[in-house]
Amino acid sequence: MPGITFNTANQTWRQLFGNGTTYVVPRFQRDYSWAEDQWDDLWQDIQGLMSEGGETAHYMGYLVLQSKDSKTFEIIDGQQRLTTLSLLAIAVIRALQTLADDGVDAEKNRKRIEQLQNIYIGYVDPVTLVPRSKLTLNRNNDGYYRDYIVPLQRLPQRRLRSSEHLLRKAFEWLSRKVSETYATARDGARLAQFVDSLSDRLFFTVVTVTDELNAFRVFETLNARGVRLSPTDLLKNYLFSVVARAAPHQSEIEALERRWESMVGRLGSESFPNFLRTHWNSRKKLVREGDLFKTIRDQTRDKAAVFELVRQMEDDVDTYAALPNPDDNVWNTEQRKYIRQMKMFSVRQGWPMLLAARRLLAGNQSADAAFSQILRACAIISFRYNVIGGLATNEQERTYNTVAHQIAEGRLADAGAIIRALKPIYVSDSQFRQAFEEKELKTTASRNAQIAWYILFELEAHASNRQYDQESAKYNLEHILPENPADDWSGFPEADQEDAVYRIGNLALLEATANRTLANGGFAAKREAYRRSEFSTTQAIAADNHDWTFERIRRRQSQMADQATGIWRLSQLDGQ
Repeated sequence: MPGITFNTANQTWRQLFGNGTTYVVPRFQRDYSWAEDQWDDLWQDIQGLMSEGGETAHYMGYLVLQSKDSKTFEIIDGQQRLTTLSLLAIAVIRALQTLADDGVDAEKNRKRIEQLQNIYIGYVDPVTLVPRSKLTLNRNNDGYYRDYIVPLQRLPQRRLRSSEHLLRKAFEWLSRKVSETYATARDGARLAQFVDSLSDRLFFTVVTVTDELNAFRVFETLNARGVRLSPTDLLKNYLFSVVARAAPHQSEIEALERRWESMVGRLGSESFPNFLRTHWNSRKKLVREGDLFKTIRDQTRDKAAVFELVRQMEDDVDTYAALPNPDDNVWNTEQRKYIRQMKMFSVRQGWPMLLAARRLLAGNQSADAAFSQILRACAIISFRYNVIGGLATNEQERTYNTVAHQIAEGRLADAGAIIRALKPIYVSDSQFRQAFEEKELKTTASRNAQIAWYILFELEAHASNRQYDQESAKYNLEHILPENPADDWSGFPEADQEDAVYRIGNLALLEATANRTLANGGFAAKREAYRRSEFSTTQAIAADNHDWTFERIRRRQSQMADQATGIWRLSQLDGQ
């Protein structure tokens, strides 16, 4: 990188924070955004380090920092990781504080708290209780972090930015994990040892630059396509080197090359790593993305294993390529419906299980009907768990992988058994109904609009027993309380409008011509149009409501939730 002034070094977490330096997230850089999936990934990595026989170190990736004096560093890339590690350290400090407050080895635990604070957090002024932090977050997050989390104050939960909610949830989530894993013995030395050991085993590649231009160029280069070997190339080089060591006949190398390139060509090099992980997890215990290459390398040591891996990949490649494509000719009419739904929901966690099930049913006379049942189950689970429930996908992924592994091992042999094994991720009726009653879909996003459209048509089909062409331009998505209310809505409190407009209970199906006429008009005019609509669910709005208020939206959405619980249901899992 000619013309760029930078330094590169590998540093551990202790070296980063234990040397008197401070770190600042630039004032206008994006807010904290990690959620449970990322917290869980980090925690699983940490547990892998701490387990007996685990890795000796874990690589945390690049940090890009900017500094002119080598004392204060602006974090150009890496704030999510450093912030989460800081929250982890504070979670341990809170666990130690609880022990000290309970009189458990109080003097020693207070000394441990002081040392951990000085190394990883900073210090708290003993008079003002104002923290002097080693880490300063951006303008939207630093106040909450500095004033509440660092000094272990009661955490406010109302009137917060979404990123402040994430900070609070991250801290509480990590605190639970620390308590469950390291604090049950009420041993302060064990808690301190956990951080002490971890801080020397997490390491980063730290790239330090002196100005914004160099920071931009380094960051751009690190993320540029083609600068480093892609995972596909990395794996290919390894597998071919294994075969080459066995002194193969030239025809074997040529055959392997053709078969490999055929699969890559079928999927595209960018999609190939995802296929590889999905394929692997459809046959083996769950492997996370960062561990995939190491795992395949450890289990593919000779020529026979390489050719077996390639053969098994070829068994799955066509099914994998068809999973995101409802129009692929591999699917029948019913299957296309469920594939289309899962594509709309943007849910892929079930793909390893679907690969395993497809292999199991291959050649079975009733394969299409059985696989259709499994696809339907996945679509309903996705709707309950992901779309309406908004639940974290880590546990869902683990369950699907467990089922895939059981199929691969022959422990699940038919569609009924497979569906019953998915019970852990089938959201209960009560939980689903409660989530549906509160669900908002901000329809300014095209995916949310599509999902809202789908929900309303399914509810209409249930109510009227009629099927409609959901692709038709004859129909529009109607916001009863408009997105931009006119003066006719002055009686609807402005404070309620933001919370109400995108609730499912405020959405309806309407003929396009009527929708254009109504625009942002008042409910009285809209009510007459609803009365004339061909949709029974829209007619019911006019029949059941003389005005439109936040309470009426809630009541209608509660009724819709009752209907939805019956529509999106798996009878195989009822009463289990």
